[in-house]
Amino acid sequence: MRHRLAVRVQPGASADRIEGKGSDDAGRLFVKIRVRARPEDGAANAAVEAVVAKALGLPKSAVRVVTGAKTRIKGLEIEGSPELAGVIEGWLADERNAD
Repeated sequence: MRHRLAVRVQPGASADRIEGKGSDDAGRLFVKIRVRARPEDGAANAAVEAVVAKALGLPKSAVRVVTGAKTRIKGLEIEGSPELAGVIEGWLADERNAD
């Protein structure tokens, strides 16, 4: 089963990590991710895929950047079991009720 996830990436960070959730001015939700890699030759995109795959317990090949390859906001496609939907929703939970 394929799942979609929007992320906002900060390249050049001190560590690779999922940092929480956020939303843009239009109210679209995303997961904030920091990666050490610089945005050169796809290195930051590969790092994002690896961070998300590791967090979900999946092989790196199960996560792909499918939109926003050259922007900070990216769309990921994640190949995995139907149960992953609950995990992904949990990452974004409660942001709609912030403030």
